[in-house]
Amino acid sequence: MTESPAPRDDEHVPEGGDEEKPQPTLLEQMGGVSGLVYSSLPVIVFVLVNSIFGLTAAIWGSIGSAVAITVLRLVRKEPLQPAISGFFGVAIAAFIAFRTGSAKGFFLFGIWASLIYCAVFVISIVVRWPLAGLVWNALNGTGQAWRKDKYSRYGYDIATFVMALIFAARFVVQRWLYQSDYTGWLAFAKIAMGYPLYALGLLVVVWAVRRSDKRLKALAEAEPKPETDAEAEARLREKYAQTPTPEA
Repeated sequence: MTESPAPRDDEHVPEGGDEEKPQPTLLEQMGGVSGLVYSSLPVIVFVLVNSIFGLTAAIWGSIGSAVAITVLRLVRKEPLQPAISGFFGVAIAAFIAFRTGSAKGFFLFGIWASLIYCAVFVISIVVRWPLAGLVWNALNGTGQAWRKDKYSRYGYDIATFVMALIFAARFVVQRWLYQSDYTGWLAFAKIAMGYPLYALGLLVVVWAVRRSDKRLKALAEAEPKPETDAEAEARLREKYAQTPTPEA
């Protein structure tokens, strides 16, 4: 059996044989199928239990399902931040339902939160700090170069406006269902207008990011590179090495 030749010094050998990791898909970025199930379960439990056992049991059932999701994420060593945020959201919704004495009160917090989010996104466009670009570039540590380029900022304006429209649609539809006492349809709208619409908004954000990255890369390549010390020294040597031509 022949031994494999040793790698040359100029060859790059990946440490541990690691291969380049594939980029996460859109569904994975949003938490995958499990994220969709986790976010929908407390709402489904609340509606089902309320229809059978009443409001009090529904409140405790939704909180219990949120706690179970948190424990499950902890056992499976999954990120806890989404579960903790979801738990507090369910707890606030359950508290409002308890205080109002109505099952539809469970959805009141999410309805008005959608209106607030919509206003924040619109204001960020007006003040020329589109939230889609601000959050994305802050999380990825890419700086604020995108704000200096109108072309890039315009793309982020569009993405931010789409997100504002999503929250506006959620508020209008769910507010109407709330006023019409359609609790079951409220639950359906909350789930259907959650992840699916967020996925649509994220697609537009990704489009804006790629559009901006391509633009900024082209601008950086077109910008003249600064002269190095060695190049400056060589240019000066060449300049002063030339002998003046004697006058006739």
